Amino acid sequence: MSKAQQFRTKGLARIIHYALAIAPFEFCLIPDRDGFVSTKELLQALHEDADTAYVRESHLREICWGEERESFELEGSRMRARQRRWEFSDAPMPAVPKILYTAVRKRAHAFTIEKGLFSHGDRFLVLCGDRETALRMGRRRDSDPVIIEVMAEAGRRKNTAFFEFGSLVLSREIPPEFIAGPPVPMDRMEMAKAAATEVKRPEQRGPQSQKQAGSFLLDLERDPDTARRIKGRKQKGWKEDARRFRRDKGT
Repeated sequence: MSKAQQFRTKGLARIIHYALAIAPFEFCLIPDRDGFVSTKELLQALHEDADTAYVRESHLREICWGEERESFELEGSRMRARQRRWEFSDAPMPAVPKILYTAVRKRAHAFTIEKGLFSHGDRFLVLCGDRETALRMGRRRDSDPVIIEVMAEAGRRKNTAFFEFGSLVLSREIPPEFIAGPPVPMDRMEMAKAAATEVKRPEQRGPQSQKQAGSFLLDLERDPDTARRIKGRKQKGWKEDARRFRRDKGT
């Protein structure tokens, strides 16, 4: 590796160390409880700056396996700093801004207005103090996200908990009465209603589909015995002929 490459790698390592160990919230990154962030999210954050737009996953591996390996840990598709200076607060904020912002995908717009916002698993909802930051985060998931306003102070008074994480605010759930956003276009509203009410119709089953496992249906039209394929009254056999002969003889 040339000196220029070494210098570039060390510079990138310092940026990533700051993002993972000191102030992940400045990069709009929310690590898990163990300090890991997904490499996908880390790369998305780095690509928002022209100076680090070149970074690929191979550069992250190079840092974790090179001279800086004592500072970072790469585990599958996630990465963390071994020593971290930030921490999550478990104490709800005693005061919050009147309005906070977040972004949702277009396809989640109607659901969010009607049902509210929910976190998934151990992840938090991430709220921002300004529209620009919310839009920045939203564009990582949708090219044209919808900005949602959260009446945070009103929600806090009704026992909705908010937690401080640097310049960001975290929450687990935001009820719909504390959410405001642009009107949902009619086509999206109709699609959301259709998806919620659609009931799968039972499939029409014909005779061939009514077979059960291990069974079969007789097809009389394919019977090799032509006598069994004749429709209508059953043909007379030798017993019927004998009875008729005895009746005729007796008369």
